[in-house]
Amino acid sequence: MHTNRLSEFLRARRALVRPEDHAMPAGTRRTPGLRREEIAVLAGVSTDYYVRLEQGRERNPSPQVLRALAGALLLGDEEAAYLRGLVDPPHPGRSGPAREYAGPQLVALLDAWADTPALVYGRHLDLLAVNSLGEALFSWLGSDTSLITAMFLNPAARDFYRDWPVVAQGCVAALRAANPAPDDQRLRELVGELAVRSPDFARMWARHEVRAKTASVKRFHHRLAGDLTLGFETFSVNSAPGQHLVVYRAEPGTAAERSLHLLADAPYADFPFTDDPSS
Repeated sequence: MHTNRLSEFLRARRALVRPEDHAMPAGTRRTPGLRREEIAVLAGVSTDYYVRLEQGRERNPSPQVLRALAGALLLGDEEAAYLRGLVDPPHPGRSGPAREYAGPQLVALLDAWADTPALVYGRHLDLLAVNSLGEALFSWLGSDTSLITAMFLNPAARDFYRDWPVVAQGCVAALRAANPAPDDQRLRELVGELAVRSPDFARMWARHEVRAKTASVKRFHHRLAGDLTLGFETFSVNSAPGQHLVVYRAEPGTAAERSLHLLADAPYADFPFTDDPSS
């Protein structure tokens, strides 16, 4: 077990729990969140035991203790599963595939949706495939195929996403949710680079939020089409674990739908993706 990751997660999540979340008096506190002894009481363990967990000196908390800690820290289902994975990684020794690619049937499905922006991303938030309308919508990316890198290092992202702080935090939480394996070399390199080059990423990553992308609404500003509000749905690709399909949709009769029609008629260069794993 990688105790550093466990202790970091516990400390970060404890700092996010407010006393009033557990009907406790706030009082005067020098640091945010609950005290160690308060979490210990809520989880039904001794303060000494919990301190050892946060310091990495306790290596084998039981499933019962992990469930109790998840309740005390107010973790959601995904976050609780992530906590369990820190103690018992689901794929010991697995560093993930050297290269991910979207299968030909999935690419053909995307291409069949001429009026709907759609894309596929992998475990490290790399874009693996996108249809022509998705290419037009995300034209600001240029040749960059890393969503997480572009989010924090490409200034155009802050213009494109009208709610950039919310979207960026969601990407960070999704990156953590998609990579429970502690020995993922690509993840370590990616996080290391972004933490050095982007203070915003370093701050968001330190929150240890875990949340996969699901369904919601995003507000965009496109250099050609102007402001758009699009709903989206995220689907797991069962034939390729770790990959996700995202489909965007404009409400019928809205300005966003008219903007998508405009983008569909706009000329764009081919997006630099391939479905050939040997290329």
